[in-house]
Amino acid sequence: MTDTALATQRAVRVALLLLLLSTLSVGISGTFVRLSETGPTATAFWRMALAIAPMWALMAFEARRAIGPPARPSGGWDYFLLAAAGIVFGIEMGVWHVGLMLTSVANATLLSNCSPLLVALGTWLVLRQPLSRTFLAGMAIAMGGAAVLMGQDFNLGVDYVIGDSLAVVAAMLWGLYILIVARLRARFGAPIIMTWTCVFASLALLPIPFILGERFLPSSLAGWAIVLSLALVCQAGGQTLLTSALAHLPATFSSVAFLMVPFNAALIAWLVLGEPVRPLQALGAIVVLAGVVVARRGTR
Repeated sequence: MTDTALATQRAVRVALLLLLLSTLSVGISGTFVRLSETGPTATAFWRMALAIAPMWALMAFEARRAIGPPARPSGGWDYFLLAAAGIVFGIEMGVWHVGLMLTSVANATLLSNCSPLLVALGTWLVLRQPLSRTFLAGMAIAMGGAAVLMGQDFNLGVDYVIGDSLAVVAAMLWGLYILIVARLRARFGAPIIMTWTCVFASLALLPIPFILGERFLPSSLAGWAIVLSLALVCQAGGQTLLTSALAHLPATFSSVAFLMVPFNAALIAWLVLGEPVRPLQALGAIVVLAGVVVARRGTR
């Protein structure tokens, strides 16, 4: 095996680790949103706004370490894609946060898991990239495992219609965001993408809490700690890890791997809150992991 092939193999392994860590950090975001003292879209705004400073510092640090001139946006198309990523992600966060307040966490998590289908469809139709049968089988297995994992807590009812619908819309926006970031990742480093994403997402979200009449400011230090944790752990941490992984992993596989988020959320609840993991949940988690492994084999 050549040195280039070995370097590529190592890079992919690192990307897989980053993707796993990203799903762990995102797995706790729903808990933070539920505990937040501000309204749902205000929480989404603070998640983006408070992440700008650390992301800007990381972008500057990466620029100083770069060998030669660092890649920077150079034209209207670059800024259009960066703005699109930020606006789509900001709206997705707002819709997701509102949906969490209008339906159960299980419903919102399960319905948002249709995003791999949308990413796969977009990859095939828009990017003209073929999808192997092995990948499609792995995606189906993983989505089935996610349904088993969350199925016991899934509730259908008139009271949840709006929240469930918003969860589906959030899934569509998340799929679009992944496709845009995958396109940007071919030209720019993760800190640049995430810094501009946070800036444009904040601008898109800023007026919404006031239009909806939400509480905008946390009322205690604990409330500020919650939104700061969202910004640092879930946004600056989790989303940057995902963006970094997309440099070496296909968007289709990354979206399937994110089906591990419900499993990670249940694991965190077990470790931190002492909530028991039911046998059916454990079975669903095993099926999800099996599907992710199969999907990975189909994208090599």
